[in-house]
Amino acid sequence: MSIKKCLIGKRLIGLLLLLLAPFVGLHAACIDNVVLVHGNTGSPSDFQNTYDLLRQNGYSDAQIYAPSWGNPYCAACNDHNGSEETPVRDAITSAIASSCSGHIDVIGHSMGATLAAREIDKLGVADKVDVFVGIAGAFHGLWSCGTYPFNVPTATCGSSGLSVNSPFLNGIAGHRFGKRMVSIKSWIDEINCYYGVCTVGGVHTSSIDGEDSSLTYPYGHYQLLWLTAGDQLNLLQ
Repeated sequence: MSIKKCLIGKRLIGLLLLLLAPFVGLHAACIDNVVLVHGNTGSPSDFQNTYDLLRQNGYSDAQIYAPSWGNPYCAACNDHNGSEETPVRDAITSAIASSCSGHIDVIGHSMGATLAAREIDKLGVADKVDVFVGIAGAFHGLWSCGTYPFNVPTATCGSSGLSVNSPFLNGIAGHRFGKRMVSIKSWIDEINCYYGVCTVGGVHTSSIDGEDSSLTYPYGHYQLLWLTAGDQLNLLQ
């Protein structure tokens, strides 16, 4: 082959690589969309530290879904049934539909963890969730809500709420909400450890049945979310 033909060939190869580069970059940057679900009377801004770290580590704004759900002024009014479900269900559905990988990761805090679990379960999309992280969730119930059907005067503690042995909690017990499930918990959680008791049936209430791992910190209920952003990010890798 002549030098001239060789040079032309190299130029064509170089041009081809240049044209393909954006597509190669897109493929390399394909990461799961993330759904962040705040707790009872909370807001998407509760996840600000997590959001900032995601943006700093290659996630675009369009890849982060943070639905706002529930009555922000009445904690006792919110449960896991009805209008509270819609924003979370829509966020999960949209995140899956727009995901370049076809999968998503979900992080929920407090009641947002159990609400996210319910929507994943109802939608039947656990196989589309690569990582499910429940932070300070009450997967086994809150002693402050009593034991169903006793001492459950509010929606939050009712049949679709967080009373121990509620029909809602029994309905999701033992189910999977992702390929990998991780709980983040504390033994000094002022919400989940009513009068210092964190366990239900010998298990920490924030533990998820069948979880793959659990991280424990000496933090309060909200600090578990705000101060663990780095570990949340690492769990998604």
